[in-house]
Amino acid sequence: MRRPGNTKIVATLGPTSDTPELIRALAEAGADVFRLNFSHGAHEDHRRRFAAVRAVEKQVNRPIGILMDLQGPKLRVGKFASGPIQLQAGGAFRLDLDPQPGDTRRVQLPHPEIFAAIHAGTELLLNDGRMRLQVQDCGADFAETQVLVGGELSDHKGVNVPGVRLPLSPLTAKDRQDLAYGLELGVDWVALSFVQHPEDIEELRALVGERAAILAKLEKPLAVEEHLEAIVERVDAIMVARGDLGVEVPPEHVPVLQKRIIQCCREAGKPVVVATQMLESMIQAPLPTRAEASDVATAVYDGADAVMLSAETAAGQYPLEAVAIMNRIILEVERDPYYRKLLDARQPVPEANTEDAICAALRTICATLPVAAIVTYTASGSTSLRAARERPAAPILSLTARLNIARRLALVWGVQALPIPTLEHVGDIVAAARAGALQEGLARAGQSIVITAGAPLGRPGTTNLLHITTVQ
Repeated sequence: MRRPGNTKIVATLGPTSDTPELIRALAEAGADVFRLNFSHGAHEDHRRRFAAVRAVEKQVNRPIGILMDLQGPKLRVGKFASGPIQLQAGGAFRLDLDPQPGDTRRVQLPHPEIFAAIHAGTELLLNDGRMRLQVQDCGADFAETQVLVGGELSDHKGVNVPGVRLPLSPLTAKDRQDLAYGLELGVDWVALSFVQHPEDIEELRALVGERAAILAKLEKPLAVEEHLEAIVERVDAIMVARGDLGVEVPPEHVPVLQKRIIQCCREAGKPVVVATQMLESMIQAPLPTRAEASDVATAVYDGADAVMLSAETAAGQYPLEAVAIMNRIILEVERDPYYRKLLDARQPVPEANTEDAICAALRTICATLPVAAIVTYTASGSTSLRAARERPAAPILSLTARLNIARRLALVWGVQALPIPTLEHVGDIVAAARAGALQEGLARAGQSIVITAGAPLGRPGTTNLLHITTVQ
């Protein structure tokens, strides 16, 4: 079942979308990758949804990716003795390690790592930035603060420390247990939360190995401002996590950071997902606002590989409608001639290597000849990623002998993966490319296709072959 459109859709599964029937409907409506959010739900819930997705994959006859999203550290205040309190601007408020319930003067902050990193003048944000405190004095187990922006504060509200790198691993004990479970299930992607530094990726890579691809969620402005290129280099994909990112920077900065991240990923040839609040109103309404439709369209115009739905499909009242309208927005944008002009204007400069030269030639050939499709034969997915980096006008059919690679490629712009048996000769690749393009409806008899692969066959990262042939 071929899905039209180049920009992919990631749909989060949850209480309102975990029946096999609805998951199939979501896949048919346009979902390419399903997200399992391990911040919510029990392992058994995720196992049931995982099994349902794999069953649907066989029914719709196309590879579907499954992404597990690790919760990461959650920095929160403790409990209050008598319910919510009101913080008054200009007043004093103390944060400390004392486990006693809080009151109007103080509350527990059970994170010594924060006290170790802050200093006088540091600002702390509470409850998604709704309240703002400034540190006046601090020590190893306390911080005396002044309230800059007040409001109601209740049990276990979140704490953000903008501009400060906290001495925290992004992997908690819960994350390690969840990761082991997800890898045992066979997830295709692992999303790492709370990435602050490139070394954070190495910790996860050591645990995952080759069993899954790694996606870093960019939630901390410091990570984007100081380490963006290094983080992109170390991961397999990036997510622009605009909800958490927007807590620590002014709202007007988020679109600028989004565009910077997307362009960096395009230049590196790494998939990038734009996430959070894309169709937020559809949690309770059957249609999005015009602003939300424009927001999705902007991510598509910018060249994002995928756009993501969170609560809209996990807990919303209209999960199927949300995927369907997102798919319609994608198709409408990609039909716009201005879309192609924008992609061409942002075209990355090829690096001085054989692989980039081959894939840059792909794009030139597609612009010169009436090519119906590009066909890549790949062992690791790298050939398909390089082809997608060029954002060619022709669709990309990725032939691979590894089903797990086909599922990972479900996240990549313009790539439709087709699992096939292992091939040993270039002639076999040509025959399989002709048959695959015909079978998937990408080309008709008499039309031209372009084939790229690497020789020796099956060796990752050896893209060095380009062949034009006619479908018979």
